[in-house]
Amino acid sequence: MSRRRCTKIICTIGPATADYQTLKALSDSGMNIVRINMSHSDHASAAKIINWIKTLNREVRDPIAVLIDTQGPEIRTGDLSHPIRLKKGQIINVVTKKNVKDLSAVFVDNAELAELLEVGSRLTIDNGLLNFEVLKKAPGKLECKVLDGGILNSRKHVNLPGLRLALPVITPKDRKDIDFAIEHDVDFIALSFVGTANDVEELRDALGQKVKNIKIIAKIEDRLGVKNIEEIVHASDGVMVARGDLGIETNIAELPNIQRLIVHETAKQGKRSIVATHLLESMIENPIPTRAEVTDVANAIYEGVDAIMLSGETSIGKYPNRCVQQLHEIALQSERWPGLGFERDLMGLSDKQHIATNAVALGENIGAKGIVVITRRGIMADLVTNSRPQSVSVFAFTNHSQTRRRLALNRSVQSHRIAFSREPEKTLQRALSILKDREGFVRGQKVIVISDVLAEKNSDAIQLRSID
Repeated sequence: MSRRRCTKIICTIGPATADYQTLKALSDSGMNIVRINMSHSDHASAAKIINWIKTLNREVRDPIAVLIDTQGPEIRTGDLSHPIRLKKGQIINVVTKKNVKDLSAVFVDNAELAELLEVGSRLTIDNGLLNFEVLKKAPGKLECKVLDGGILNSRKHVNLPGLRLALPVITPKDRKDIDFAIEHDVDFIALSFVGTANDVEELRDALGQKVKNIKIIAKIEDRLGVKNIEEIVHASDGVMVARGDLGIETNIAELPNIQRLIVHETAKQGKRSIVATHLLESMIENPIPTRAEVTDVANAIYEGVDAIMLSGETSIGKYPNRCVQQLHEIALQSERWPGLGFERDLMGLSDKQHIATNAVALGENIGAKGIVVITRRGIMADLVTNSRPQSVSVFAFTNHSQTRRRLALNRSVQSHRIAFSREPEKTLQRALSILKDREGFVRGQKVIVISDVLAEKNSDAIQLRSID
């Protein structure tokens, strides 16, 4: 039995990957979750991707989950008929109303921008690649000096470092996208620009009864989110370290520490964690990553993150499939080394968490080939994940398809769907049979079995079994 990769891979789908055959290739290479960025997708395009994934899930061994990423209260530049080349020292106008008379002006889709920024303020576009200083201001217009030039393309993200606009975290567009996500039974919603726990609760209210099935990932993108990270982690199902905006909204030299702070907090509270942005950025154009990118990915894996996410690499890049293969290989090599052990700080241990932790310890101490988790809603699988098994894989068996898909985010967990019998032993034998047929287990190998389904009502059980 070949060793399974623990760290999961999320791929943003875009023009480079939005077809069935490419999605199939990404899945074959190791993709676990597709991300649909609603900043760049309409409902028709998103529905097509979701339907392809549903078809694909009837063919592949491991199901692919779907994550919808809300646009949030972001500011973007307008559509351009052609890219604009901006030179350092150049004076340009940034306008909040489209002005056909000034073809060189940069349009930004926020009417309050010119009022909020003062002379001397900084404005940055495209994840910090283009930077400007405000020289003069007038109604609907800012005269700016280009500090760092380059090529400006359509619909690029705008940051105002240190300034948080008084905008709703869930915009009217987001509400339509959330309704779309509910209608299409997606597995995760990533909420952009989360600053407080109240932002997460607002999404929970919007999800209504579907909150039981759709898990909430809070994206941390600015100083307020970092400041309130403890309460945000507590309110959410998981957190994404969105390093693009974080690297602009905070001191970029502090970014590694902020990433580690956030991942540590998720480990302490037993929640899922994702590291995103610029993992293999150079592979948008190049066939191999830089050495620094490989080391960056490895460090995230040492920190024990549940998933690593590709953005432009798979949405618009030249080598999307090769990027997934590269992440897969880096993860397999990095996971051979001990992690940083953040799971040792796991707080508020319930009785069930103690049982899960002891099951992991037992499995690793005796060299078990797997931990078998029989679970309906995935809760016990979450508890096992929280204990961060190092040398033993986790195999979750559930009778719910959506539980199986959402476990695609859990580090170390591979999931299967089986029918549950009223006789617990029959359910377990079905699970063990799948381990032999699909996972390569052989007679005599030891497994740890943990479940709240196989034992008496309101009790949990750990068993040591051998494959027959």
